[in-house]
Amino acid sequence: MSVIPLVFTSGWASGINAYAVVLLLGLFGATGVSDEVPAALQRTDVLIVAGALFLCEAVADKIPYVDSVWDTAHTVIRPVAGAVVAALLAGESGSLPELAAGAIGGSTALMSHLVKAGTRMAVNTSPEPFSNIGMSVAEDLGVAGVITFAIFNPVAAAVIAAVLLVLGIVTVLFLASRIRRFLRRRAQRREEKRLAGTGRPWPPG
Repeated sequence: MSVIPLVFTSGWASGINAYAVVLLLGLFGATGVSDEVPAALQRTDVLIVAGALFLCEAVADKIPYVDSVWDTAHTVIRPVAGAVVAALLAGESGSLPELAAGAIGGSTALMSHLVKAGTRMAVNTSPEPFSNIGMSVAEDLGVAGVITFAIFNPVAAAVIAAVLLVLGIVTVLFLASRIRRFLRRRAQRREEKRLAGTGRPWPPG
């Protein structure tokens, strides 16, 4: 069977939580649940690092504004992780060139990352923290569920991932005004900090 569905699904999931993808796939391979997982992801050191970073993300991802800073820092990390995981999966199966798999996984991860980051910007315009926690928990459960399903039914999981990606893009477009409001607020805070550092007062209204 072609590895493309699993490559696409892992790319989508990596754009949301790359550490969870590496950790889950590695555990599935190490415990014998799946023989599709490359040996590189099953290494003990990889699992330990992925687990530690997953815990860091689990905390940072639930704090308003900290989650957006974390997303900004991962704009490169998540697509690269998606490309690497996809290339490893392709190399393991031999049914798809690794370069092509990396392109699919990386580009899909970038798209889902932008959806996640944009949605979080919109959520951060709300003063309460509960929406951030709810979004983070839903994302973590979604990634875990879809990746687990992909191990047993990769085609159906890829369809689900594609639908979620499209819905995410539509949602970000719908929330564009709130995202712009978030960016304006962030720019204003940066200007306030800059002026405070120089001792100059913030200009009135």
